[in-house]
Amino acid sequence: MEVIDAEETALITEIVEQMAASSRCAFERHRHAIRDAHAKSNGLLKGELTIHDDLPTELRQGVFARPGTYQVVARLSSAPSDIHSDKIPAARGFALKIIGVDGERLAPEIGGNNQDFLMVNFPALAFGTIPKYKRMLTLLEANSHAPDTFQRLVAGTAHGAKQVLESVGGTPGATLDGLARDNHHPLGETYHTQAAIRFGAYIAKLALEPSSDSVRRLTGQPVDDVGYATLRDVISDHFAEHGAEYTLSAQLCTDLSRMPVEDAAIAWPEELSPHRPLATLRFAPQSTAHPARQVYGDDVLSFNPWNGITAHQPLGGIMRIRRAAYERSTAFRHSMNAQPRVEPSQSSDIPD
Repeated sequence: MEVIDAEETALITEIVEQMAASSRCAFERHRHAIRDAHAKSNGLLKGELTIHDDLPTELRQGVFARPGTYQVVARLSSAPSDIHSDKIPAARGFALKIIGVDGERLAPEIGGNNQDFLMVNFPALAFGTIPKYKRMLTLLEANSHAPDTFQRLVAGTAHGAKQVLESVGGTPGATLDGLARDNHHPLGETYHTQAAIRFGAYIAKLALEPSSDSVRRLTGQPVDDVGYATLRDVISDHFAEHGAEYTLSAQLCTDLSRMPVEDAAIAWPEELSPHRPLATLRFAPQSTAHPARQVYGDDVLSFNPWNGITAHQPLGGIMRIRRAAYERSTAFRHSMNAQPRVEPSQSSDIPD
C-alpha cells in the first residue's frame, strides 16, 4: 500500500542532518540533550491496558488478538522541539508503551518486548508527506526557538483565523488547526496516531478518548492562570487524588482514495469508517512528576513508533522518516546525557 518516491532516501538524509544540527544547538543552550520533538514532559504515568473480550474478528489483530491486561507506561508532553512556557498554546502528546508484547519485532536492535503507540491531540499532521515536511522543518524549528512572546502572537493570530473560517462554514486545514491550539486541560483531550499503522491484516489509525467521569469533565476545559509548567502541575494535582480511564479505538481503512496512507495531513472521514473500541486504559492515583520519575522519563525512557511488532508496522512517508529520526535523536540524547538506554520489562522499573 506504500508508494516510495525515488528521492525519498536523499530527503530523509537531509532532514535527519538538519534535525541533528538543531539538536546540537539545543544541547548548547541547555547544556542538556532533549528530544527533537515533544521535548517538554508534562507527566509520566503507570497503568494497565485491558483488551476487550468481545472484539469482532477484524479487530482481533496484533496486540489486540486476545483478551488480557498489559502493564503500560505513558508520557504526556508538549509538541515543540524546545522547552517553553505553557502560556504558549501547542499540540500535546500522549506516548503509550505497552509492556511485554509477543511477536516478531520491527526493530530487534532496540531490545525488549514492548509496543509503542505515539499520539497527538488532533487527527491530522500539518505536513503529511516527506517533501512537505522538508519545506516546513525550517519554519517549525524557527518558531520553536523563537521568543515566547512571538510564539504567543502566532498562536493567537492562527486561533482568530480559525474562528473566522469556522464561522463561515469552512474547515481549517491541518496547518491552521495545529497552530491554533487552545490551552485546554491535557487529560480531557482525545489523542490520535495521525499517521497510519498496519493492523494485522488491515490498516488503521488509533485514537485514545477520555471515558471516565474524572477526565471527561476536563474535555474542553481551559487551564486557568497558566505559567511556565502549569500543565505538569494540573496533571500532578489530578492524579494526586483521582484516577483516569480512556478508551483506545481503531479506525480501519476502507477506502484508500479517501483514507490515504502516504499523506498524514488528510484526516480519515468518520462517516466512512468510525472509530471502534479496542481496549480500556486505566491509571490509578499516583505521583506523576516527582524528580526521580521526571528524570527517568526525560533522560532514560524512549518512545518510538518502530518499537513494536510487525503486526503494527508504521506506514507512510512520515512514519518511514521517523524510523531514522527517532533513532538518531535517542542515541544523541542518551550519549550526551550519559544515561543508559533502557526498555522497561515491568511497570515497577518506573520510579514511584
